[in-house]
Amino acid sequence: MSETKPDPILDPNYDPRSDGAMREAGARLIRPRHAATLIIVRRDGPKPRLMMGRRAQGHAFMPSKWVFPGGRIDRNDFTAPATGELEAETARRLAQTARHASPLLPRALAMAAIRETFEEVGLLLAKPAEPRPGAGPWREFLEAGALPDLSAVRFVARAITPPYRPRRFDARFFMAEAENLISLERRPDCGELDEIAWVDLDEAAALDLPNITRFVVQEVGERLKQPGRPAPFMRFLRGARRLEHL
Repeated sequence: MSETKPDPILDPNYDPRSDGAMREAGARLIRPRHAATLIIVRRDGPKPRLMMGRRAQGHAFMPSKWVFPGGRIDRNDFTAPATGELEAETARRLAQTARHASPLLPRALAMAAIRETFEEVGLLLAKPAEPRPGAGPWREFLEAGALPDLSAVRFVARAITPPYRPRRFDARFFMAEAENLISLERRPDCGELDEIAWVDLDEAAALDLPNITRFVVQEVGERLKQPGRPAPFMRFLRGARRLEHL
């Protein structure tokens, strides 16, 4: 399946130097950074609800937009301790997105999604454990008496920001059930996200969302009805938007 309408948020692996207008503008290809996002689904009410947060108005990237917690990968995501293993299908699909990269990248992406969720909304997708010392951004997580639970995440989508934007991310989107959180009680000081809320799919669709987030909300709705569906990958090729599946 493919579409031809360009989108300023979704883009991918096409070289902007092949686009005449961008050549004339002297555009420079920016290498995207690996990033990960986590969608937590809560099912203890009449409708499934998703954890979302609003980015600060002064933020340089998507200010005031409602998003899922996430961010770029950190080198410590490759080595931080965890419990469980990636579910086999999640590992297989992630490997398709990480060709020619470190074989540890799929694990690191899932770890980044779990870590960023703790940093941005104060929730631990983890198993209780003895507090232990940690390096870099994992210090507070591990000192809280928790080990990230890799078995709880499922890979649901991939998208890459456009090459002509000043910041580019090769983002993988994960989903996890709220029942795998240590607690629904959030820790304070949640970082970049101002307002945080649990919203159902209709409420989420009514928020001010980036285009990719709106697409992922729709994908989550379909995935709740059909859990084993292929993971979409949004990309552009020579200026045309394409939807592929992994």
